[in-house]
Amino acid sequence: MVKLVLMHKPGSIYEDEPDKVYDFPKAYLRAMQEAVGDWVVYYEPVKAGPRGYFAVARLQQVIEKPGSPGRYLGLIAPGSYLDFDQEVPRQIEGRTMEQALMAEDGALRRGGVVQSAVRRLPDADFAQIIRLGLPDDLEAQEARRYDPHTSGHISGLAEEPLVFERPVIERLVRRPYRDVVFRRKVRQAYDHRCAMSGLNLRNGGGRPEVQAAHIRPVEESGTDSVRNGLALSGTLHWMFDRGLISVAEDLETILISHNKVSEDVVNRLISPSGKLLPPADPRCAPHPENLRWHRENRFGQVVSEGDTPWA
Repeated sequence: MVKLVLMHKPGSIYEDEPDKVYDFPKAYLRAMQEAVGDWVVYYEPVKAGPRGYFAVARLQQVIEKPGSPGRYLGLIAPGSYLDFDQEVPRQIEGRTMEQALMAEDGALRRGGVVQSAVRRLPDADFAQIIRLGLPDDLEAQEARRYDPHTSGHISGLAEEPLVFERPVIERLVRRPYRDVVFRRKVRQAYDHRCAMSGLNLRNGGGRPEVQAAHIRPVEESGTDSVRNGLALSGTLHWMFDRGLISVAEDLETILISHNKVSEDVVNRLISPSGKLLPPADPRCAPHPENLRWHRENRFGQVVSEGDTPWA
């Protein structure tokens, strides 16, 4: 197996969905086949934007693309995709992140492998990129963020020294770590505002009250992509998970199950516009397929249990 860098840009003419599938030509077939079962890092080309390395996922399978001779699809392992908490620049202090792209002076090479959409990535380069994009102590950082008196110890974090490979891979598969990354990315995308009420509420210590809701749950083949998330207040998160509210096909109108939610509750909780607050960066907007899944599988079909949080 081998790790790879996969070039991706929003609005690509190819059928790329970084958390689901990667569309590529036959020229890269051998490298992609070698990477099956291993991890890939997504990279935004210079002409597409400033992000550099922005996400990681595990390649599960390579298949021929139906109806497209000479093209193939790399299928991403369900639940493996993870946006970086911090996008990793292409160069730091004038030196590239990939040894293969580095000229003798440490600067970026020109042409050749630099322009390749699929590049083999040595383990050492992979580990360095992951350490920068997904810091090992991210859970402790989050715990201390709004409480300077919190100690560095967080329940559940390993305290014994870890060998080189273990922390790098472990943070990619460990659910509590992934939850922290997802929550931070979704909150940041919506500037800590609830996407349905528009409110930015914080507690006495400055901690945002808004939560990160998965549109399609992870246990239902949902991903930890920011495009599968919505920033919602606690009550609206509860309502969304139970199918009392959703988002229409126009990707902005808030749908309400009026036979289960009173007008008084709607007036108190939902923005007067009745529209979803979009993230500042369109690349973080909910994916239409995720919203469609929620409408078809949650909205109006899940019976709420127990007392409602607004009662």
